[in-house]
Amino acid sequence: MQRRHLLAASAAGFALPAWSLDFAPPRAPAAMRLDVDRIIDITVGIRPFRARGPRLETQRLHGKTVVHHYGHGGSGWSLSWGSAQRALEQVRATGLRPGQRLAVVGAGAIGLTTARCAQQAGYRVTVYAKDRPPRVHSSAATGLWTPESRVVTSEFATDAWTADWEAMARDSFKVHQSYLGLPSGPVEWHDGYVVGDDGFDRPVPSPYDGEPDYPDIAPRVADLRPRGLALAGGDHPFRAPHARRFTQLVFNIPAYQRLLLDDFARDGGRLVQRELRSARDFARLPEAVVVNCTGDGARTLLGDDSLTPVRGQTARLIPQPEVDYALIYRGHSIVALPRRDGLLIATQSRQDFGSADLRPDRAQAEDAVRRLAGLF
Repeated sequence: MQRRHLLAASAAGFALPAWSLDFAPPRAPAAMRLDVDRIIDITVGIRPFRARGPRLETQRLHGKTVVHHYGHGGSGWSLSWGSAQRALEQVRATGLRPGQRLAVVGAGAIGLTTARCAQQAGYRVTVYAKDRPPRVHSSAATGLWTPESRVVTSEFATDAWTADWEAMARDSFKVHQSYLGLPSGPVEWHDGYVVGDDGFDRPVPSPYDGEPDYPDIAPRVADLRPRGLALAGGDHPFRAPHARRFTQLVFNIPAYQRLLLDDFARDGGRLVQRELRSARDFARLPEAVVVNCTGDGARTLLGDDSLTPVRGQTARLIPQPEVDYALIYRGHSIVALPRRDGLLIATQSRQDFGSADLRPDRAQAEDAVRRLAGLF
């Protein structure tokens, strides 16, 4: 299935299914203040896409037992807890016992959740990382719960793989619910609108050049997303002729990362700032078992050419607390998300698939803001 047939809404690289919609009657939303002079930050991150799906396997490497745990594409935050539980199963299979020391390499979404899962299982964990939040690629994520986003190609989505993916998604979703209601709001539910120039029955072209086919696996977790309905022209305030209302789980990533780091430190975890430049550097770590959560960094660290970098850019506008809804401009590859750290505008361009270019594109960000402003 081509991605353009899979997506019900184009959401800066994240798939938002048509059934994730809320039947509640809409209320008039506060207008977003979409002015380019309100941009306060532009961040670029790299999604580590792997056609076969995330790498979860154990290898003896330079005298160490290394559990590889990376390659989640655009689903890192969404699948993090369920995937970490499976990495932990491989750690246990090495014979490492609770109370013994474990190394985790990488401090992104996958690294931090793997470290927390290992702590909860009784291991003494040290995280080694070149950078820590907010200077990791996971910090640039949009923050929507999208466990099906660029996680595997149709070629490798066997029945067994898809069943395991569903279990990971459900396990992660359950843990995410435990973060609801906390003062910092690391995880929240938000309503939103998908708007488009064409009807929702028309396919959306892939936003990227050279992007592969993806399987239609989202229906397997459809029960975890509220359903909803299309809105008539008089039921929404946007200039676009077509609109739907949805409800979606959102991660306030700065608050979420800070909470994970605080919990990790509280339970005795150590974070050591250290860059591993080659696989031989695993031998220099004092721990016998290492979980490799380096994401896109594995392309350099291991020479892993199964990874494809996918560039993603987000611009942050001055926060608007009165704006409590997301906005997705279908077919234009633009998402606006109300987060506590600002109104986040996520964009993509046709050249982003296969690109590891970390340079911010101010013109792209300003164009997205202007196009969204035209909807009001």
